[in-house]
Amino acid sequence: MDSPRFLTLAENMMPPVPRPPASRLLQETLRVIVRRYRLPAITEDSAPPHNNGASTTLAIVIEQTRLALLHHKTPDPALKQGFLNALAQLIGEAMHPELGDPVFQALVLQHRSAPVREHAALAAHHKQDRRRVRTLITRIAHPAKQQHVPAGPLQDALPRLQAAASAAAWVTVDTLVNHLLALPESEEAPSLREVLLALQAHPALTRLQRLDALDADACVQRYQALLDRNGPRSGSVNALRQGLAAQRRGAAVEAVVSEALEVLAQRLNDAEPDTACYRVVTSMRVPPSLPGSPERAKTEWDSVLLQCGKNIDEPTEWDVCLLVEAKASADAASSDLPRVRRGLHLLAQADEETVYPFKTQQGLVNLRGASLRTLDPNRPSLADIVLYCSNAPSDGWPRLLSAASRMQLLSEAASLQFASALAEQRVSSPDLLEPLWPLLLSSPRLSAVLHQYPLLREARDLMVHPDDLLAAVKNVTVNA
Repeated sequence: MDSPRFLTLAENMMPPVPRPPASRLLQETLRVIVRRYRLPAITEDSAPPHNNGASTTLAIVIEQTRLALLHHKTPDPALKQGFLNALAQLIGEAMHPELGDPVFQALVLQHRSAPVREHAALAAHHKQDRRRVRTLITRIAHPAKQQHVPAGPLQDALPRLQAAASAAAWVTVDTLVNHLLALPESEEAPSLREVLLALQAHPALTRLQRLDALDADACVQRYQALLDRNGPRSGSVNALRQGLAAQRRGAAVEAVVSEALEVLAQRLNDAEPDTACYRVVTSMRVPPSLPGSPERAKTEWDSVLLQCGKNIDEPTEWDVCLLVEAKASADAASSDLPRVRRGLHLLAQADEETVYPFKTQQGLVNLRGASLRTLDPNRPSLADIVLYCSNAPSDGWPRLLSAASRMQLLSEAASLQFASALAEQRVSSPDLLEPLWPLLLSSPRLSAVLHQYPLLREARDLMVHPDDLLAAVKNVTVNA
């Protein structure tokens, strides 16, 4: 997960541009929306709640450590021990045979087993290797090419080679390549031998065969079973189905959010019929003409509320009032917030005198650079320009340790060694995790973990439910 500090000094020194006066009705609406996803504040004196698991305790201890460092204090030894004990308990929970985390258990098995480490390394290049080998085979065994091969052993072998590649039977592929190389050279296919030799010598085929051989290893089979418990493998039919289902859920959330914003825009138009015009656009894409780097920045916004003055009949230039991102779950916002900040910074690089064309699902809209310049990501609060919107149920007791921070801590070498000791039923003291404590205090590698709770809280503060947005739109009043 990204560190909360991601803008350079030069970027932070960007001169602020005064933001045009916002509608009082819009300001009041944003102020009164119920924020059901908010997280509680953690202070240096906060006590971990009882029976809420190691994850909650660990998040509180980490935040109290951050606060101590923020106030230039040396963290109390009790915080250190609390960190080690909570992390040890978290690892123990993750290693539980039935209720634990199969992804972490697979990571631990990879740490303990050389064949599993080799398998994981080879699997990382599996798709590219398979594509390279199949490309070479297609050069000589494509059905269209087979039509020009005379009857005989070569014509018999090429379809089998193509079928073996399609079935990912790499040992069979190697056997057939050797068989074809043993045939007399064919005048009708002068380049055949050259391609076969390249295929035989290609390291991709060697790696694929080694990967197949490792599949017979008991530890590798256990590793694959753990990964299967976490969900379908990448590229499988079930993974494709899950991906399509997730896309449908995301599209449904975006539609609900867009409808809520349309109601807000209509209420604003009714309240200000003579002074402003409001509209909603969706899937607004940042044009390449905008200065600044789009790297790791949000370049497509789900829904945007736009405003134009009513001094002309047909508005042609618009100002940004509100940027809204739809999320299927509350946890998704915290990992997205750094991209949103970088996206705001990108928009704020606009030239004040330029009008920029943005593509949207409603067609091209022209946004004034002066408006974009006001979208400063370093303002004390983003609540007046950014909303996350989700129809997910609010948590009974929300997760205080983000999924990214949890996995980063579990993936550290000391955590894997501790978990390996548990797996091998050796005595495992929380003190084995002590190397992580100084890393938490000062290492850039764990900076995002140390600062994870403020980021989590900020993202949750920006999140609202569409029903709460609609309720605020319908019920808010502004005194003249």
